[in-house]
Amino acid sequence: MTGNGPSARTIVIDGVPLPEVLDEAMIHGVVHGFYDEIRSDELLGPIFQSRIDPDEWPRHLAKMCDFWSATMLRTSRYEGRPLPPHLAIPGLGETHFRRWLKLFRATVRRICPPKVAALFMDRALRIAHSFRLAVAFNRGETTIGIEPITEEGL
Repeated sequence: MTGNGPSARTIVIDGVPLPEVLDEAMIHGVVHGFYDEIRSDELLGPIFQSRIDPDEWPRHLAKMCDFWSATMLRTSRYEGRPLPPHLAIPGLGETHFRRWLKLFRATVRRICPPKVAALFMDRALRIAHSFRLAVAFNRGETTIGIEPITEEGL
């Protein structure tokens, strides 16, 4: 390349180039804004408070920034397995995932341009569905009736 074009490779998600406005700073804003909402939520707050000690929050937030960076920007920063901690939460169900998605949607709509918010929501909806299936399977429940939660259904 002669130096006239972009120096970084173009990230493509589902056949569409990722908007350049989506960067690490935006991911940081989404993650921190979202978990501010989570921590004060009546339903989800107590779950997180019981599993993450106050002095561990900075580490958790950094890990979630790494997760979303890997998910959205295709970086290789995230090392971990996000499902096992969720499998260990007794009673975790659709109500919790719906609240998680509503809070996430409110956060990305507040922080991101509409196209970027839609990309975040697409990923969040897919993650929620796969986690719901895994939770049910892990409990020995049937997964046949578990339909994906849609954004319109929130």
